[in-house]
Amino acid sequence: MSINRREFLQTLAVASAGGFGLNSSFALAQESARKFYDLPKFGNVHLLHFTDCHAQLLPIYFREPSVNLGIGAQEGKTPHLVGEYFLKANGIPAGTREAHAFTYLNFTEAAKTYGRVGGFAHLSTIVKQMKASRPGALLLDGGDTWQGSGTALWTNGQDMADAALALGVDIMTAHWEMTLGEERVMEIVNKDFKGKIEFLAQNIKTADFGDAVFPAYTIRKMNGIPVAIIGQAFPYTPIANPGYMVPNWTFGIQEENLQKTINEAKGKGAKVVVLLSHNGMDVDLKLASRVSGLHAILGGHTHDGVPIPVQVKNPGGMTLVTNAGSNGKYLGVLDFDVKGGKPVDFRYKLMPIFSNLIPEDKSMTALIQKIRKPFESKLQEQLAVTDSLLYRRGNFNGSFDQVILDGLMAQKNAEIAFSPGFRWGTTLLPGQAITMENLLDQTAITYPYTTVNMMSGETIKTILEDVADNLFNPDPYYQQGGDMVRVGGLQYAIDPAASMGKRISEMRLNGELIDASKNYKVAGWAPVSEAAKNLGGEPIWDVVARHLKDIKTVKAIKLNEPVIKGVSGNPGIAPI
Repeated sequence: MSINRREFLQTLAVASAGGFGLNSSFALAQESARKFYDLPKFGNVHLLHFTDCHAQLLPIYFREPSVNLGIGAQEGKTPHLVGEYFLKANGIPAGTREAHAFTYLNFTEAAKTYGRVGGFAHLSTIVKQMKASRPGALLLDGGDTWQGSGTALWTNGQDMADAALALGVDIMTAHWEMTLGEERVMEIVNKDFKGKIEFLAQNIKTADFGDAVFPAYTIRKMNGIPVAIIGQAFPYTPIANPGYMVPNWTFGIQEENLQKTINEAKGKGAKVVVLLSHNGMDVDLKLASRVSGLHAILGGHTHDGVPIPVQVKNPGGMTLVTNAGSNGKYLGVLDFDVKGGKPVDFRYKLMPIFSNLIPEDKSMTALIQKIRKPFESKLQEQLAVTDSLLYRRGNFNGSFDQVILDGLMAQKNAEIAFSPGFRWGTTLLPGQAITMENLLDQTAITYPYTTVNMMSGETIKTILEDVADNLFNPDPYYQQGGDMVRVGGLQYAIDPAASMGKRISEMRLNGELIDASKNYKVAGWAPVSEAAKNLGGEPIWDVVARHLKDIKTVKAIKLNEPVIKGVSGNPGIAPI
């Protein structure tokens, strides 16, 4: 697909005029498309960035969080802003398409108006146009690409490897990719990607001798300017995910090694140095303040849509830090103007991918259809219908998480249920059928085993305290996981700003305080220990599918959320 700018805008206008709930006027539709996707070329170094697509090849709905708390020095700062606070900080008018793209506000009605987002066929159209208008532009994939859907699970990531090649990815780093195991990762890197996509990670070493497993960086010449891209994989993979899947590799932030890598790249002539990171936004902000020589960090992991890069000062000058959301919902475009051997100006645009504004790339559509065909009947199996908005994203719970918790307790006859605080998982509108595909969007992992254990009240508190510290530790370098573990049956209170071991209180079951010495029946899933794997509990999707077929309709959902202390006025939580 190679079309000029005028032809591209005309095509967008036709697509937008045909969308449901949109302006019927061709002129207004054309203006709407132009506003989003007519991005004039700027400068001479061009980077395109997407991250955390979690194997979502088709357009989806995705609700942004209403709770994304920043604690201590992070309170009230990007990315810890939600709803109206987010709109004000980023200069986005309420009630607009942009407001829907970046916030949870009026989500159901706005989703019905503006339609689905993402989809690789639509993303591909925009990528091709940006590359056509920006000579030498590189497409960077921030990771969490090979996991998150039924087809990715069943093809062992092959569907996403093929899709990335078709999309034109140039460089990537990783996180959930590692849950396919070392052997499978190396197979894709050395076979499918060889000579086509560079897989970078300066912070993955061999456990025995500390040798680099992957190249740390690459230097590409763009319009005569040497540009270095350094890879930074998720530093806590063996903690947040099963360590037995990567037994021969070590991870970590490796700040000192990163500084050496930056210096080496600059010593080889790089005039622009960018970190393609899967650290998470808060970690990247701290990292940017401590290392010198990075011009930008294009980040992932925390799924934050950040339309205005944060400019972080450090001993070497200033580093731009941003994050490009999730689920194929956005494409980040970073343009540098390099003069006299250094960047003198930049432009950044985080473009929401509205699928009914953008025509499909027919070749990508054909590939997706081919990928899905063997699995279509299983994917479309209807399990139930929802009367409620079902979503996951948020610090403490989501309505689809609640469905999983309720299913665990009902099917395993448990008093309490735990479900991981995963950030991935798509959204369903009221009235939609819940299919097996929708369920797998929430549960498709390579360690899906369910567990049932007798746990003391003391152990339950210890678990909650540990996860809370991973999320709310005031030092970002100690934030090692996702959101807070979702809890069914048990009520509790949390003070995110309290010290380690003192955040959780008032734990109750059926109104009665939990007894530290008493044992309770607790169901869960996604255990990271090899011992739990060897027990072979049934996959979570089988448990929840059974539950959904039993109840037939998901009625109004009451979220089991904790009482949150000390957050009055915090712009990372929506007013209640």
